[in-house]
Amino acid sequence: MLERVVQNYRELEEITTRTDTRDILSHATKQAESYEDYFLVDIDAHVTETQFWPEIIGLIDNEVIRQWGEAQLERGGNVALLNTQPGMTYQFLHGRIPHQASLLEPVEKQGVHRFTELARRSMDAMGLDYQIVFPTPMLTLGMHPQDDVEVALSGAYNRWLVERILPEDERLKGLLYLPFNTPEACAELVKRYADNDDVIGFTVCSTRNKPVHHNRYIPLYSLIEETGKPLAWHSGFNWADPSFAQLNRFISMHSLSFVHYSLIHMTNWIINGLPERFPKLKHVWVESGLAWVPFLMQRLDHEYMMRSCEAPALKRLPSEYMRDMYYTTQPLERSNLKLTQCTMEAINAETQLLFASDWPHWDFDPPSSITTLPFLSEQAKRNILGLNAARLFNLDVKRLRPKAKDVLAARPGIS
Repeated sequence: MLERVVQNYRELEEITTRTDTRDILSHATKQAESYEDYFLVDIDAHVTETQFWPEIIGLIDNEVIRQWGEAQLERGGNVALLNTQPGMTYQFLHGRIPHQASLLEPVEKQGVHRFTELARRSMDAMGLDYQIVFPTPMLTLGMHPQDDVEVALSGAYNRWLVERILPEDERLKGLLYLPFNTPEACAELVKRYADNDDVIGFTVCSTRNKPVHHNRYIPLYSLIEETGKPLAWHSGFNWADPSFAQLNRFISMHSLSFVHYSLIHMTNWIINGLPERFPKLKHVWVESGLAWVPFLMQRLDHEYMMRSCEAPALKRLPSEYMRDMYYTTQPLERSNLKLTQCTMEAINAETQLLFASDWPHWDFDPPSSITTLPFLSEQAKRNILGLNAARLFNLDVKRLRPKAKDVLAARPGIS
């Protein structure tokens, strides 16, 4: 009779807000051993900037608004001046995914900012050579009723990111936050940071009700086009939007809201002929997944072929302009791989798709979300995971990360 082999299992501690990032991502580190020779760029990771909010409030140029913020901080809480709804935070699944709520893990003093060390842990654990940082609560700042507050906060956040964080690690890069409700302030920021090598592009947080084709924005687009750096449209959700007031579950709103703003901004951009007006301006559509893209391609083409007189500036089908743009993978819809494959073919994923993790948010995707897709060629996987980003953002293709086995060996018996 064969002797039964008893395997040793280690009981894992409960994951909390104080659990080490490297432990949460330990499976991703083991997966990273299978793509050690890839060049990897994460286009969309996040800082929960309110964890460092006093630092950012202190960098506000406008003295009056800075004093408002400091006074609010003194009363407690960390959402001074923001238009957030703290009681409506459902992303962490009612406590079951705590790393979405906060990263409070102990960090040894390494001579760098706490966030820099947290970012290094996530980059090392997922096997990333570069990571691009976006804010989190500020993603909905475009709905703030006070445009001057968006200008003040965006200026302070950009200073904090560019002056305090990015210089500490060459693997971290930034896309400058543009206070889009005030295009004149956007233009000033573009001029100020256009030559900064750590700023590899510019971001519009898409959760806002502003027509992107309005003449107020034309000088801004021209200015960004001259820099040669891309413009990213980072979507978000907004349950307060009147059209979403009918939805009674977070899952419903979350499914539609991110896509909603991308659909509107993309449609306005194309139908109003801006691709012809700014042919060298490169666009990246961030955190809306991919399923919405072929829908809009076919829908706009269908309408355009019947009513092309309403879009006289266009010289090609809307879908053709969309194929020239770039898209990020997360959240990658994989429930029907046939549809996923058709979607990637429709957008020319091999040259136009960029990997994004969305770490540390609740629905983040590791690089294995791409490496395990059975229909992608080896070259397509390499392009999506890093080489497309290197071409778009002018990044040096070189290995900057430690080996996965070394990351695991540094925490024996833990990760």
